[in-house]
Amino acid sequence: MAGGVAGIVAHRGASGEYPEHTMSAFEAAVAEGADAIECDVRLTRDHHLVCVHDRTVERTSDGTGAVSELDLADLKAMDFGSWKRPGHPEPVVTLDELIDLARTADRKLFIETKHPVRFGGLVEQKLLATLQRHGLSRPDDPASAPVTVISFSGSAVWRVRRNAPGVPAVLLGEASRLLGGGAATAVRAQGIGPSVESLRERPDTVAKARAAGRFTYCWTVDTEADVALCHGLGVEWIATNHPARARSWLSG
Repeated sequence: MAGGVAGIVAHRGASGEYPEHTMSAFEAAVAEGADAIECDVRLTRDHHLVCVHDRTVERTSDGTGAVSELDLADLKAMDFGSWKRPGHPEPVVTLDELIDLARTADRKLFIETKHPVRFGGLVEQKLLATLQRHGLSRPDDPASAPVTVISFSGSAVWRVRRNAPGVPAVLLGEASRLLGGGAATAVRAQGIGPSVESLRERPDTVAKARAAGRFTYCWTVDTEADVALCHGLGVEWIATNHPARARSWLSG
């Protein structure tokens, strides 16, 4: 966040208009002026990190099966675009491909690891190895680090903090879980990630986090009223499916 204005995070890319987690959604997020891109990652059977939210591929592709039981080649053969934009087939996006796009466009990444999964802590191990391979695991300044890892799993956050202390991590959850700060403190999270629904009920979450030295990442913020709420509370990062719309509301 610069100058007191929240950063806009494109949730699964510009997923309101484009099929989530596809290259078209990520490229649109850049074109629409998002400050950062959020993605979920899962491990394939042959241990590649791909950008897929669900455990299985049925909702967002023409394929079937669990991501963890499919090889990358299987996923690359599926169409992840036409379910939302008929006639516009798109392949699955790997984390490597998204990192390349983000670096070229000079955009920050928020990478969510999904749990529980059959691979357990291997997900964070592979993620940190990927960041190291791209030269992103030891940022000069964590406050402006190009990658932040986020997760609902306290164990996942702790694995990141223990093995890559320079990579910021956010503990996601409802405000009631995050308010006391005990969970975030236990796993050494630098940020908390309440839903916008829970923030409406407990707006003091943001101030309490700030008093504890933590920033707030709020999801998923898709209305003008909620953008105004987050801005008024001083939320540092606003995750939205509509980055251009959120940017206009924030600027107006």
